[in-house]
Amino acid sequence: MKTKNMLVLGGKGKTGRRVAERLSKLGHNVRIGSRTENPPFDWENPETWANVLEGIDMAYITFQPDLAVPGAAKAIEELAAMAVSAGLKKLVLLSGKGEKEAEHCEQIVKSSGVNWVIVRASWFNQNFSESFFLPPILAGQVALPKSEVLVPYIDADDIADVVVSALLDDKHIGKTYQLTGPRQLTFEQATKEIAKAAARDIQFNAISMDQYIAMLKEFKLPDNYIWLVNYLFTEVLVDSNSEITHDVELVLGRKAKDFSEYARETALSGVWTPKP
Repeated sequence: MKTKNMLVLGGKGKTGRRVAERLSKLGHNVRIGSRTENPPFDWENPETWANVLEGIDMAYITFQPDLAVPGAAKAIEELAAMAVSAGLKKLVLLSGKGEKEAEHCEQIVKSSGVNWVIVRASWFNQNFSESFFLPPILAGQVALPKSEVLVPYIDADDIADVVVSALLDDKHIGKTYQLTGPRQLTFEQATKEIAKAAARDIQFNAISMDQYIAMLKEFKLPDNYIWLVNYLFTEVLVDSNSEITHDVELVLGRKAKDFSEYARETALSGVWTPKP
């Protein structure tokens, strides 16, 4: 297989880090798109984009913090145009399953004139170990709204494997994949599985959306973060978005990782063990 020059935007994030590691192990040249890299990449500074795209064959695009936020579509449009001018052969976009705004960004990539693959992902398993659900897990008290909604959590390792295949195999060009895990869980069920795997007492309390937003404000979290959390819980975390798909199996020839397997593996890492 010919060595490719790959750009991974968000290459230090949950999926980007895993994609970069896999591509490097396969012998490809990987450039990480991040503000701390050289050359740097900053979504808020388009002047940094051209240098990062120079000499690149293909790119994996993850937009921070989410494709739903205001300004995301304009940024994706400008980046896609630059990618075409720079001669990139393929773009793989990470999108959110059930996000209307994200689907608008997908259309921008599809219309850009470059080969594309769309990867729509459900909520990540790793939200409990590498993101905003970790602090309450460590505290042993998880309080969340929408406690009755079922979520088909997808593992970041599965997403990364699909993305790598999408980048390297042209049979995926023009395809949109919707990635979920093999099982649906409520927040309470997920919390119980983590407690069992970590051998800890972790309590779950169902609260209203208003109570949750008030709690986030008490912790003095930024307004844009609170807006995004509210959007995700009210627009994405709905029953109509809870269906299970089999696109992981379609792409990889194996079943997606179950949440219980994720919980066992993650518990062994010690990330859910509170520090003394």
